Amino acid sequence: MKENVFDVLMYLFENYYMDDDQGVATDRDVVHQELSQAGFPSREIDRAFLWMEGLTNDDAPQATPAERSMRLYCRDEMDRIDTECRGFLLFLEQMGVLSPAHRERAIDQAMALESEDFDLDQMKWVVLMVLFNQPGDEEAYAWVEDLVFESAQRGLH
Repeated sequence: MKENVFDVLMYLFENYYMDDDQGVATDRDVVHQELSQAGFPSREIDRAFLWMEGLTNDDAPQATPAERSMRLYCRDEMDRIDTECRGFLLFLEQMGVLSPAHRERAIDQAMALESEDFDLDQMKWVVLMVLFNQPGDEEAYAWVEDLVFESAQRGLH
């Protein structure tokens, strides 16, 4: 079984974050053990924890782009984040769902996944996780959550 960091993140998000009754376990070792018992490799679990720390890391200065500025992607970003994903981020920003700062966080987090087969569905989940960790952005989170689960439902039919 080839599990990657994204699979671990999905498991964590669905089993710890989305269940309001359970909440997030505070003991990282307990969560690590549960993930290991679920079949995830230890290396991927550790990488997922590091990725999640990046969601709340506020060390990077946030520049405020001008109203009519345009985001240019470097070659590495374009190699990882395809046109469809970049268009999705632009759409969310133009709709007022994603701020430029949150867009940058989503790009950083997508790049940190180091996934060779990163796609639109994964970008939607990355944006959802970024917004989930931003206090005061509940409306934006709900909007993206609807998009994520709408496409998941469409895939089931």
